[in-house]
Amino acid sequence: MKFTWDSRKEATNIAKHGVPFSEAQWAFDDPFAVVAFDEEHSPRGKHELRWWLLAKVDARVMLVRYTHRTGGVIRIIGAGYWEKGATIYEEKKRTH
Repeated sequence: MKFTWDSRKEATNIAKHGVPFSEAQWAFDDPFAVVAFDEEHSPRGKHELRWWLLAKVDARVMLVRYTHRTGGVIRIIGAGYWEKGATIYEEKKRTH
């Protein structure tokens, strides 16, 4: 997979959530990852649809917000570790 992101947004994300986007890339390697459409942040009538990915990175569950770009590129918008997300992740994993 190919990834891209805005370096200024990454700096803000590190300050707020402590997660560099280079680390967030690892979430896409989890075979049990849970993907959900982010309807709230996907403006109607615009081309950029946004998604959430809940996945394990090391022993913790990370939430990655992203969108798809042309050429199969994934643009990471935000990432952080989320305790509630861990519950959702484990629940989905058990039911599949």
